[in-house]
Amino acid sequence: MRLATKAIHVGQEPDPTTGATVPPIHVTSTYTQQAPGEHKGYEYSRTDMPTRRGLESCLAALEGGAGAVCFASGLAATSGVIGGLLRPGDSIVAFSDLYGGTYRLFEQIYGPWGLVTRYTDDPSPEAIAALIDDTTRLVWIETPTNPLLRLLDIQAVAKIVQAKAASQKILLAVDNTFATPVLQRPIELGADLVVHSMTKYIGGHSDLLSGGVIAAREELLEPLRFQQNAAGAVPGAFACYLAQRGIKTLEVRLQRHCANARRIAEWAKKQDVFSRVIYPGLPDHPDHDLASRQMDDFGGMVTCVLHGGLEAARHVMTSTRLFSCAESLGGVESLITHPAIMTHASIPREIRERTGVVDGLIRLSCGIENVEDLIEDLAQALP
Repeated sequence: MRLATKAIHVGQEPDPTTGATVPPIHVTSTYTQQAPGEHKGYEYSRTDMPTRRGLESCLAALEGGAGAVCFASGLAATSGVIGGLLRPGDSIVAFSDLYGGTYRLFEQIYGPWGLVTRYTDDPSPEAIAALIDDTTRLVWIETPTNPLLRLLDIQAVAKIVQAKAASQKILLAVDNTFATPVLQRPIELGADLVVHSMTKYIGGHSDLLSGGVIAAREELLEPLRFQQNAAGAVPGAFACYLAQRGIKTLEVRLQRHCANARRIAEWAKKQDVFSRVIYPGLPDHPDHDLASRQMDDFGGMVTCVLHGGLEAARHVMTSTRLFSCAESLGGVESLITHPAIMTHASIPREIRERTGVVDGLIRLSCGIENVEDLIEDLAQALP
């Protein structure tokens, strides 16, 4: 089956009891056992439940992994990777442009726990390789990054990690939230783990919180599942249902997200109020060639920097009528975000500004509305 077909059918087999085309949502917390330890495969919904199992099967199929493990949010999924696979004294190597919540997790939660994270401002594989030492157990990359939309060469980084893995235990995890398996499949390029905030494009309707980790190999699944069950940050049945319902339209939605983002980026390039327009599909993007090779399309996110700094950004964000001023991304409705104040506020200002997350920067999550309406909305909001 091709991806769009897998998205609709894997983990969504008709209910064998009633024939219901859409499987029922199993809202029970516990399962009646015939005798102590004798059950039909389920005993407690934190440990496993049919609705979550169906979603995990579908995610694994879409990303080409051995299996998937779902969590209550994208950050819970990231925490599941660290808690399940790393130990105090280990270190992570990461590119510095990453989601603010991930930075906060690395520094403020797992830093005191004993984890060291080293960051590079250079997205090249060579710069990442230079930071790997004997303590490194995980290389963590986003691509495209949030919010500067840089691309990292997954295959090249994977080769570096695999070469190091010959002498030490080291893994490559790719946050694939912005691209989704519709546009990019990191396991095919050599990644060990793929992480998603399913709150975003996979859910697609801004109505759920959920996250997932897809593992390339079976041996990585056991510690992840142990962490899922033992730490307990699991999604409820209804969130799993909503995520799988969203997955069914993922490919067709991404086509419209990408088409709208491309048009908006091209329009924005012609507006004098912007000092920079960042979109991997534009020929002047520094990673355009890599994006063309690594992705099937360029995504639904556009980042712009206004000449007028924070004052201009506030003006735009309080003047749009269709773009909602809100955190998150990937929903059918368009959102506009100010990363320095909203999604990346947990990163110290000097680090934000060094990497390019300045006060005049706004991030557009281009929805699936009519693109002419979206352009008109942005045009009337410009200072």
